[in-house]
Amino acid sequence: MARKNANLWGFLFISPQLLGLLFFSLVPLIYAFYLSFTDWSGFGSSSFIGISNYINQINNPDFWKAMVNTIYYMFLVVPIGIALALILAVALNKVKGKAIYRVFFFMPVVTSSVSVGVIFMWILNGDFGILNELLSYIGITGPHWLTDTKWVIPSIALLSIWWGLGYNMVIFLAGLQGISRSYYEAAEMDGANAIQKFRHITLPLLTPTTFFVTIMTIISSFQVFDQAFVMTNGGPAKASYTIVFHIYDQAFVDFTMGKSAAASMILFVIILIFTLIQFKFQKRWVFYGE
Repeated sequence: MARKNANLWGFLFISPQLLGLLFFSLVPLIYAFYLSFTDWSGFGSSSFIGISNYINQINNPDFWKAMVNTIYYMFLVVPIGIALALILAVALNKVKGKAIYRVFFFMPVVTSSVSVGVIFMWILNGDFGILNELLSYIGITGPHWLTDTKWVIPSIALLSIWWGLGYNMVIFLAGLQGISRSYYEAAEMDGANAIQKFRHITLPLLTPTTFFVTIMTIISSFQVFDQAFVMTNGGPAKASYTIVFHIYDQAFVDFTMGKSAAASMILFVIILIFTLIQFKFQKRWVFYGE
């Protein structure tokens, strides 16, 4: 009886989260899947058209342009962002007052994406931006970061790396604090130096945390939208036109909700495939210990 009551209380406590997941995630996902097979402008009635929307997306050059831009962005943000977060976490792990540093580095994470985007528009301005001004002091002429097709994605990636650095750093710090000190003491008795301890103890025991951070960073990279929308509006010449930007355009600019839903379903499948691949190969590099 006591166990049954405990289970009941447990379900009551998690019910708000379950209801939120049901009504704000699962139901919209199912409805978007249905909508992807219809022709609907967002107003009036819809008509079933089969897989025409998916065929349209596959034949749409804007879709592929957005996909290439998004994947390019992902390959910049994921490795650099994770590496910097790990280095920062290791550096702060033994520092006195690290709680203060955690707050300091985590502050950008809770800052509005619009605010961050506007600030970086000023920093990266090609004519009077702070970054180009600093580069000029060392004899480098900075490019027009947000209006040059070669530099716009790296510029947005720079913002995203800075913006998400604190989140990944805190996750890595939690992982570092879960590593027993006894491993390092044993290594020190064998004469291991700091680099050897990092390579043979820290990195292997931190692989579960790295795996989680990698999965979450890849997913968020595929969903990039705010930065491009605020800073460049997808330009110049659609050089920062991402897949979520394409979904937004199809839905709220062209009012072709079915095509937008089809693009979002394709994105869902791509993210799912990337995630499943990571889970498939995790046994080769993720060490969970005893």
